[in-house]
Amino acid sequence: MRILLAEDDPLLGDGLRAGLRQRGFQVDWVRDGAAAEREMRAEPYAAAVLDLGLPRIDGIDVLRAVRAAGRTLPVLVLTARDAVDDRVRGLDGGADDYVIKPIDLDELAARLRALVRRAHGQAQGALRVQDLVLDVATRRVSCDGQDIALPLREFDLLQLLMLNAGRVMSRAQLEQHLYGWGQEVDSNAIEVHVHHLRRKLGAGRIQTVRGVGYLMRGEG
Repeated sequence: MRILLAEDDPLLGDGLRAGLRQRGFQVDWVRDGAAAEREMRAEPYAAAVLDLGLPRIDGIDVLRAVRAAGRTLPVLVLTARDAVDDRVRGLDGGADDYVIKPIDLDELAARLRALVRRAHGQAQGALRVQDLVLDVATRRVSCDGQDIALPLREFDLLQLLMLNAGRVMSRAQLEQHLYGWGQEVDSNAIEVHVHHLRRKLGAGRIQTVRGVGYLMRGEG
């Protein structure tokens, strides 16, 4: 799950990036409001963690500009401003949730997972497509009641396909959602991961839509 982190404090930003990566997120980190607005407008992030006290452009102004541009990605506001008025401004400006510093990483990760689920119409903590169950918090997958061990990239790809069950995802879209800045992507990486998932889960669950991309079959 690829997210954007906008935080200007170098120590906090580095700690958040490392901690969220340990919890299964792909994290792109920017340090000012202008960069945050540019990335949130252009890149297909699953969610963004946005500090309000950013240099160049304040986080509230970034959020308002992104919402005015029609971008609907979930945004979790990260702030040291504990006054109620600041929290209200953030939520009224388009934030979906907020966390006040100092931050508990497990809570932050849980809130991000919840925001992404809700953005895809999923209320429960585990994703379910027919007899396939993926628990994002524990990173466990089961098929017909049997646990299936998946490495990191295959898990992330399966999660993305399940979140978008019934919708065709192109290879380019999958790469954009799965890989962060500076990560090399082999030309056939997605095909290889899909091949491995089919071998472990059954060939019929992920369909190839020729010339378009891949489709996770929904219910039925």
